[in-house]
Amino acid sequence: MNFKEFTDSIAGVLQRRLGENHTVTVTEVLKNNDIRLTGIVIMEESDNVYPTIYLEEPYRQYQDGASIQRIVEEILTLYEKHAHNIKLNMDFFRDFSRIEDRIFHKLVNYDKNREQLLDVPHFRWHNLAVIFYYMMEDATVGRASILIHNNHLDLWGQAAEEVYRTAQQNMRRHMPELLLPMSELLEELMGVQVEERELSFYVLTNKDKMFGASAMLYTEQMKRLAYRLQSDLLILPSSVHEVLLLPDDHDREYDFYRQMVQEVNATQVDPEEILSDSLYRYDREKAEIEEIFA
Repeated sequence: MNFKEFTDSIAGVLQRRLGENHTVTVTEVLKNNDIRLTGIVIMEESDNVYPTIYLEEPYRQYQDGASIQRIVEEILTLYEKHAHNIKLNMDFFRDFSRIEDRIFHKLVNYDKNREQLLDVPHFRWHNLAVIFYYMMEDATVGRASILIHNNHLDLWGQAAEEVYRTAQQNMRRHMPELLLPMSELLEELMGVQVEERELSFYVLTNKDKMFGASAMLYTEQMKRLAYRLQSDLLILPSSVHEVLLLPDDHDREYDFYRQMVQEVNATQVDPEEILSDSLYRYDREKAEIEEIFA
């Protein structure tokens, strides 16, 4: 069966299993970079928060031979495991003073997210956009982020500028920038010592290495690195989680680096985590980041 038939079948079996006290629906979810996923939503009458279980991976399992019954059992197990923890009483979310210390920001591609940006507060930054999210932590589920929409600002009686200031303070306090040589990051990821390379790449992210590219918005270490190297810095957007830095003597083949970024984005980066195909530069005299157009 095709994907539409599969999703309808899963929803029908779940509805019969769970009975009339639950409502099972199939929904399309718009993710970063206009990625659209199909999910199952299971709700009880009293629910105001509910988990979404995406069906793309179960469909791949079905194509590999897994039965509908097995997939339904796995979805029910996942639902029963996490539903209680996700269905928190969200009344607290109506009070800005109770959630403001967990509001953060991230950078996304402006053009790839035009539809989503219609519904979320944002600020244009070069060819990117700054958007905001609330980070919820739970002992069982772990971290879960809630994207902040325009109606949240109306609910809180807050202007977007104030949310930006709050997010900036929280980023510096809870997610301080992290700048380290590429070799050090590779050693951390691979667990083995990596020889220093002549090409001096650095990685800029944040302490949690989550949406770390937004460290460009409050970085001080980039300024110190440029001063230490006595050079402007070429910035390669690796993903929404980090950017790469190297000295820029204004005599480099920018087309080479631009093509490298584009190729890596096309072949190595999850489509939802692509930040940009563009190049940027930190100008140490101006202490500003600019987009490189030529």
